[in-house]
Order: sequence, then structure tokens, then C-alpha cells
Amino acid sequence: MDARNLLRRYLEQRRELGETELVLDGLHVEDVMRLLGAAGRTVPATKPQRSVRELAGEPSQDWRTSLRDSGVNVDAPPPARPASSDATVDSTRREPSEPIVEIPDDMPFKKGIVIAPEEAELIPGPIEKLRSLKEIAEQVRKCTRCSLYVTATKAVPGEGDPKAQLVCVGEAPGAKEDATGRPFVGQAGQLLTKILEAIDLTREQVFICNVLKHRPPGNRNPFPEEVEACSPYLIRQLELIQPKVIVAFGTFAAQTLLQTKAGIGQLRGLVHRYHGIPLIVTYHPAALLRNPAWKRPTWEDVKLARRILDSPSRS
Repeated sequence: MDARNLLRRYLEQRRELGETELVLDGLHVEDVMRLLGAAGRTVPATKPQRSVRELAGEPSQDWRTSLRDSGVNVDAPPPARPASSDATVDSTRREPSEPIVEIPDDMPFKKGIVIAPEEAELIPGPIEKLRSLKEIAEQVRKCTRCSLYVTATKAVPGEGDPKAQLVCVGEAPGAKEDATGRPFVGQAGQLLTKILEAIDLTREQVFICNVLKHRPPGNRNPFPEEVEACSPYLIRQLELIQPKVIVAFGTFAAQTLLQTKAGIGQLRGLVHRYHGIPLIVTYHPAALLRNPAWKRPTWEDVKLARRILDSPSRS
């Protein structure tokens, strides 16, 4: 494949996940050079591989020049980030006076967006009156609030412990989910199961769901009107479960719950709050299948979720 097409595919994957910055430090120099087709510039076999950042100043590894030659603007300044350690992604959000979960003081993480109870989303009356996860599932299966039900095979309301302390929120059902009516059962679902096992949890101990309850045709990105139509079900599910921590997997889940357009790169590494519940943002398992380098930051994210899960709750 042409080097430009390889680079385009790489950048498109980053854009799909809401990334706005070109960060290549997760790749080895040889990978970047191969991606760009820059033959003859690889690191000698006898020399240990080092990150792009470490080698950026070496003439023999002029990857910035290669990127510029490929039409990528690497000279634009990165988006400004808050300087204060307590800065939030969105300063208009307010911290609830009585959070549900006490975050240990030794956690070296910055505060993120806070969606306070008084900022609660308006839920349509029929959905607000649903009193159990079973009732929500029944309503989802006959829902016609958006057109996705027309092309979908089965609705995927979600599954798991109705009293779960951890809720996993994804984007939308895929092909296997559409066929079975169950969330996260494809390759990405198998990886999610392993992620949960790594922090000593099983699928049966958590609740797993998506923002959208029907599959978008061809696994395309959700349309805004579809998110608007489906999200009240998710909000009501969270109201009924009242988990100790929420993990938003992927851009759409994070942006929907946090009411923001910020990319996943800006939302990771922060402890957000959704109606007093700590919310952690990480990469979607499907993204990890395409980009194994993101498994390490995902591991750091879920470890943080586990620490919050193990922390004491306020009475």
C-alpha cells in the first residue's frame, strides 16, 4: 500500500476516536518510518529501539520532515491545557458538595468535568417512569424513537448486575451484538472481558451497555439525533443502578455522558463526575484491536477505576 494511504488510514483512525493532536510517541521510530515509506532511515539492529520523542532531534531520524513531505502540519502548536493541577476540562461545571464516593487523596489525577445533579438531562416522561432495568429493556425492544430500529436485527439494551458497582458504557452495538441482542460479544467484547478480569471482575459483576441501543448500519458513527433519542435510556439505567464508578469506553460514550465535544485525548487521565459518580474515560476495546499501543494507557485507566471501586463510600 502507498505510504500516503497508510498515513491517511492511521490519521483517520485517530480522528474516529476524537483525537485532535498528532502524537506519535506510542510508536517506535521504525514503525513511523515504515508507515511513511522512509526507506533507509531505520534504526540499526544493534541499537535498542527508542521512542520518536527521544530521536526527534537526530538528523538520521528526521520523521518531522517526512511528515511535512506527506502534507501533515506538524508545526501547529498543541491546544492549550490548563496550568493548575485542579483545573478542569470545562470550568463551567460545578463540583457537587457531597460526592457519593470518596476519592483517595494520594491519587495523582486531575479533576475533570463535573455533571452535577442540578444539571440533570431532561428525560422524556415515558422513560422516566420506567422503574427497573427489565422495564427499560422491554421498552428498548419496541422503541421507535429513531430510525435505527428499521435496519437493526435486535435491540441491545444491556446486561449485567442491576446493583453493579461498576458500569461499562460503550458506543453502539456491532454485528454480533445486533445478531444476539447482547452487548460486547464480538472480538471487542472478548477483550473487554479480559480487561475486567485483569481488575478482578467478571461480566456478571458489572453492568455493560451502550449509548445506542440499536446498531447503526455498517457500524458507522452515530448521528447526533440518534444519540439524542437513545441517551435517555442510558441516563435512566444509570439512575437506577447508581454505580460506584462509570467507565466510558470510547469517544461517543464519554462525550454523551459529559456533555462535551472534547476528544478522548483530553478526557483521559482525569476523574470526572456524573451526578456525583466518578467517571473514567478510556479507549474502546475495538480501538485497542487496531492500535495495541493503547493497551498500556487503557490498563492505567482501568486500574484507576479499580482503585476508586476499592475506596470507601460516604454514608
